[in-house]
Amino acid sequence: MKKYDSNNVFAKILKGEIPCKKFYEDEDTLCFEDVKKDAIVHLLVIPKQKYSCYEDFVTNADGAYIAKFFKTVAMIAKNAGVEEGYRLITNNGSNVGQTVFHFHVHILAGLKTNKL
Repeated sequence: MKKYDSNNVFAKILKGEIPCKKFYEDEDTLCFEDVKKDAIVHLLVIPKQKYSCYEDFVTNADGAYIAKFFKTVAMIAKNAGVEEGYRLITNNGSNVGQTVFHFHVHILAGLKTNKL
């Protein structure tokens, strides 16, 4: 498991150093549009706490925090109008394509490519 880097791009977004097109935000979670869309709807959902990947998140986060995060992901999908069909993707490690080592979930709907 890769160590969390406080200078990763999502950490910089959380610190306000890099702008993003916010879709949703609460005290624990931030959702914004992916700048490199792989679908008509392509949102990124990140916890505001420091977890490098899915394994780090589910191993070290409090169970209530994990449950709230994934319920928030479902609520965001509903608010995006894609609750009838969407894909959730998270990569866990560089050997499967993770490039930003801050745990995040992609919400994709209305696919315009079969890349993912």
